[in-house]
Amino acid sequence: MKKVLFVVTSCDQKGDTGIPTGFNLSEVTHPLSVLEGAGIRVDIASIKGGAAPLDGLEDLNDPVNAKYWTDDEFRRKIEHTANLEDVDLNPYDAIFFAGGHGTMWDFPETPSVLSAIREIYEDGKIVSAVCHGPAAFVNATLSDGTYLVAGKKVAAFTNDEEEEEVQSTKVVPFLLAEALEARGALHKQAPNWSNNTAVDDRLITGQNPQSASSVGKALLTALT
Repeated sequence: MKKVLFVVTSCDQKGDTGIPTGFNLSEVTHPLSVLEGAGIRVDIASIKGGAAPLDGLEDLNDPVNAKYWTDDEFRRKIEHTANLEDVDLNPYDAIFFAGGHGTMWDFPETPSVLSAIREIYEDGKIVSAVCHGPAAFVNATLSDGTYLVAGKKVAAFTNDEEEEEVQSTKVVPFLLAEALEARGALHKQAPNWSNNTAVDDRLITGQNPQSASSVGKALLTALT
């Protein structure tokens, strides 16, 4: 059985603003539904372990969100995530970083994130992320010192979406698309809230929550 490790943020506040944040539910449930529906096992880790903070409870009229949010096993996994630092990565065929604004504060600088990306990728396995999840890749380097994203196609939450749609450019510590481009990424941008996925060999990324299911499908294709 193929196995994928999902990683979510442990950051529950946007910097020192007092504004609550965390992981985006759809960006976990939609790829999770795709993978579990195909018989892929998914485990969930976070930066600190334990209960992962949610970046606002989304519309439960979304049937995928509603299915998982009312599922006791899923809620148990979210409330008792493994600490990424303690996870043995050997059994996993891929790692996936879900978004939510919290990732902008704890993904880029966490040593266990950077080492996990390097280990998974250099073992010939798959690294993936959606929306703000690619914040994990901003400082990720390979053993030769090059940035993971250098020269690779990447989709991530755009400057326009951050500025025009969620008015968070003065809140986030950096603009994600801009930071990835500074590392040499070939940023693939689509109109705001468009379903947009980039696949570059074993690097799979998506622009926003609308891309979460497509990232899951691309990940499934790569795994099978």
